[in-house]
Amino acid sequence: MTNLQSNQTKSMEPLTCASLPHSLSAFVDAFVDFSVGGLFLPPSASSATSPSLPPSRLPPASRLVAIGDLHGDLHKTIQSLSLAGLVDPASLRWIGGSSVAVQVGDVLDRGGDELRILYLIRRLQTEAERSGGRLMMLNGNHETMNVARNFRYITPAGLEEFKNWAKWYRAGLAMKQLCPDLPRPKDPFKGVPKSFPGVKPEYWDGFHARIAALQPAGPITTRFLSGNHTILIVGDSVFVHGGLLRKHVEYGLDRINRDVRSWMAVNEPKLPMFVFDRDAVVWLRAFSDGFNCDCTQLQEVLSLIPGARRMVMGHTIQTEGINAVCGDQAVRVDVGLSKGCGDGVPEVLEITGGGKEVRILTASWNRVYEGRKQAWERKENVEGLAWLVRESSRVKGVETKA
Repeated sequence: MTNLQSNQTKSMEPLTCASLPHSLSAFVDAFVDFSVGGLFLPPSASSATSPSLPPSRLPPASRLVAIGDLHGDLHKTIQSLSLAGLVDPASLRWIGGSSVAVQVGDVLDRGGDELRILYLIRRLQTEAERSGGRLMMLNGNHETMNVARNFRYITPAGLEEFKNWAKWYRAGLAMKQLCPDLPRPKDPFKGVPKSFPGVKPEYWDGFHARIAALQPAGPITTRFLSGNHTILIVGDSVFVHGGLLRKHVEYGLDRINRDVRSWMAVNEPKLPMFVFDRDAVVWLRAFSDGFNCDCTQLQEVLSLIPGARRMVMGHTIQTEGINAVCGDQAVRVDVGLSKGCGDGVPEVLEITGGGKEVRILTASWNRVYEGRKQAWERKENVEGLAWLVRESSRVKGVETKA
């Protein structure tokens, strides 16, 4: 048989799973991604594993942007990214060039677009890197709460979104299992409770899906959360969701980041330190609540971090908009923009000039919501699960234990 005949014979052989396992797996992943997030992610962003954790300290950026808590509101997320000059609101593509942007955490809870925001951020991260920029997302207290199965602030719309994710993820698992040449995928639903006493039965599937997705080493946690920093320094700006105390710095900022990653990515049984206490780095309000902060304490903390000029925080809603105290050393960027969290008008922080020039970028119609803030203050204690429990129950929140 000639070489030509041999090649023709091979070309006539039917394709099998063994011939294209990677292509088949990539197709299934893209199918699930689009069905859930409405986006096709670039190949580098489609990996089911989280990217490696970059250093906790990055060099100064010519243009640095800080974005506050997003809480499941895709519309306001796009408005904020557009306001910052990072995203074209029509195409949802990165236009920020070499800008470095830090979203300070709390994408999860209080809204129904949590997964769509995570998918959008992941695609923009890839596009930003191609342009010489960066888009970084921190883990906030609502990310750590959800990974720990604390669902006090979820909403019916949020449960529905995760229920939809479970449907398509299971479809993807079934498609991959049709190919015996593919490694058998791990089933994240195995061992997850299917019933939740005290919660209306119509929400059980959403709880089941949310736990499967967000448990330590779960698909969504591994892919979108475990690779995020909890504390990040860019130039002379320290970014953290809640705040830092002396004991946090002395323990080690890199160490805190590694601890959180290990817990989220590989289900490290030991819970990370300084994440779940009242004065944890994602819960602290010492420098974000009110205008009478302990500036001496803040200055001491910053003095322990070489080159640090300011601390940029989210977590605590600033009804008057982005502001700073302690000689602009404490900058608070959570404007409560989500509809589930105050419906504030988008604002972002811009730092240029080597860290010396700081300004607030605000929508032209901002400050008109001053009349709304009192109404929000009357509602701020309403918790998501108050809507989900049985009408006859006094339960205000449901926590399922691992």
